[in-house]
Amino acid sequence: MPDTVSFGYEDIAPEDKTRRVGEVFSNVASKYDLMNDAMSGGMHRLWKDRFVRRVKPRAGEHILDMAGGTGDIAFRMAESGAAITVADINPEMLSVGVERAAQRGIDGLVWTEANAETLQFPDRFFDAYTIAFGIRNVTDIPKALREAHRVLKRGGRFFVLEFSTTQWPGFAEIYDAYSHKLVPKLGKLLAQDEDSYRYLIESIRRFPDMPSFERMIAEAGFQQTKVEPLLGGLVAIHSGWKI
Repeated sequence: MPDTVSFGYEDIAPEDKTRRVGEVFSNVASKYDLMNDAMSGGMHRLWKDRFVRRVKPRAGEHILDMAGGTGDIAFRMAESGAAITVADINPEMLSVGVERAAQRGIDGLVWTEANAETLQFPDRFFDAYTIAFGIRNVTDIPKALREAHRVLKRGGRFFVLEFSTTQWPGFAEIYDAYSHKLVPKLGKLLAQDEDSYRYLIESIRRFPDMPSFERMIAEAGFQQTKVEPLLGGLVAIHSGWKI
């Protein structure tokens, strides 16, 4: 681990990032849909649908949905009949997910508090590992990627949905202005929390670009890595296999 890691545009000690990210998500847990709608213009719902279609969950599989506390990805996969474990480091996010599952009548999901860097699951346990809009908030990303590789069976599938950097001329500037100037203001107006929303936008800007993150996935041991850009790379679906 380096001496400092990014927290938005700040560089802070690694031990401080886990705590401060935890505070952000404790603050926004009850406004999760609002947060994602503000950051994506509501398009996160379509991206998540596409993401789950790429995962192709199947009955009888064991799938770990990491950083999935509010259940957005797990709910989409539940109808497949797969055994899904929803893990999140933040108990407030998990509480929101459990409540939402009850409201929707979705049973059978396993909810557990877990740190992506130090998973409590045994080696070669899961058929697939998913993480949507969570990897950029991990303090030690390479360590989390190695843990994902460890808990997957041979032949296991690894999928990440994460914001990146759009390569469409003109659109990048428009989204940059929208995200930096409007999203924090929307956070203040709608959720009374400007700082958390500002961090979430800044964390996108500090996240590695698509080729760099794909290399990190390969360095963790995954093979046949692939990147599928959405909106020119504003969001990307990364994938790899444990072979």
